[in-house]
Amino acid sequence: MNRAVLLRIAACGLLGLGSGLLIAALLLSTYTSSRIQQIPLNLDARLVSSGTGTVLDPQSLSTPHFRTTENTPVEAVRAITVEQPSGPTKVTLQVGDLVRRTDKQEDQGLLLALVDTVSLDRSTALPIPDSGFLQRPRTIEHPEPAVPKPLPHEGLTYRFPFDTEKKSYQVFDPIAQVAEDANYVGEDDVNGLTAYKFVQNIGYDSTGEKLAKPVAYRSLYENDEDAEVTALASMWGLEGVDPEEQITMKRFYAASRTFWVDPVSGTIVKTKEHANHYYARDGLHPERTLSDYTVTSTSDTVEHQVAAARSERDRIGLWTRVLPISFTAAGLVALIAGAVLGAFGLRTEAALIDPGLDNGGGLFGRRPPDTGPMPAAEAETEKLPAHRPDLMLDQGPSSDPK
Repeated sequence: MNRAVLLRIAACGLLGLGSGLLIAALLLSTYTSSRIQQIPLNLDARLVSSGTGTVLDPQSLSTPHFRTTENTPVEAVRAITVEQPSGPTKVTLQVGDLVRRTDKQEDQGLLLALVDTVSLDRSTALPIPDSGFLQRPRTIEHPEPAVPKPLPHEGLTYRFPFDTEKKSYQVFDPIAQVAEDANYVGEDDVNGLTAYKFVQNIGYDSTGEKLAKPVAYRSLYENDEDAEVTALASMWGLEGVDPEEQITMKRFYAASRTFWVDPVSGTIVKTKEHANHYYARDGLHPERTLSDYTVTSTSDTVEHQVAAARSERDRIGLWTRVLPISFTAAGLVALIAGAVLGAFGLRTEAALIDPGLDNGGGLFGRRPPDTGPMPAAEAETEKLPAHRPDLMLDQGPSSDPK
């Protein structure tokens, strides 16, 4: 196999490699990226928020007057796991929410507990239509298994979409069982990560401080025993009313939340929540506080979520930016190298066919005329035809001189 054939094979190989790398880069930046930007199927998080609030003292339920305590330590815990059915296009999240006062033991400190289950589109983070149900966990008073309550979700739940934009998003609240706008308000630095900040108000006005449209609490119990309570006016602490009069009050709910979101992965890296559960005859005029607290993500939770967001960023960046750019650069280099080798191979093949092309200048032509005198060893020579001597056939034998 001569040199020209080898050069031709190498050139074809480089051209094929370059074309393949460019095609791979195109696929990674279009087709593959949509499959990389998906909610992971291995989510398993325990998110903790802590703070203080004014809460009802459970021991006062058996006394003549309901009593609340201020500056009570409160902890909110959210556990997120992946359940079936989950697969290539959807993921089912089971989310358990627990709010308790930490100065009381076990059920004596329980303020809120529920389990929410919803199936999400792994690409858009939106709920699958007609999916989702809500249930209360077992308690000492209600040890029987709770019957899941169908609850179709709307808007976003527990995550924001990939490539989060600076706009308003509808975010579902499982307590109010409605979706309300979470409005973009700016950017913040969260442990070195640039996060988008969104604020959502449910029942409050745009300031998050004044009640506007509080939500009537929707009980998870069959008899709505925690959504409506009847007690003596004296127990409610009402004035100007017969102390022995039975007064029925409804439970209302309002909340103001702030989300800090990683815009690349849609991961919520930090939250702050002000929730207000209270009893009243008129929702706009609270009469007895059940729990009015403000909690913020703990430093450990923020650190965990930021690490998860960075991991998602790295994975997405690898497949959507680093590899496509690297493949494109390598493909262009391979194509250029293949083209050069191809031209070199053609020249070599031509030189083998016509050796005159290789005189003096090798593969790239003859020696330039202005490079000075040519060494004698390299000078071209020309063979001249030799003439045969006359045989003088017509002359006779010579005589000896006398």
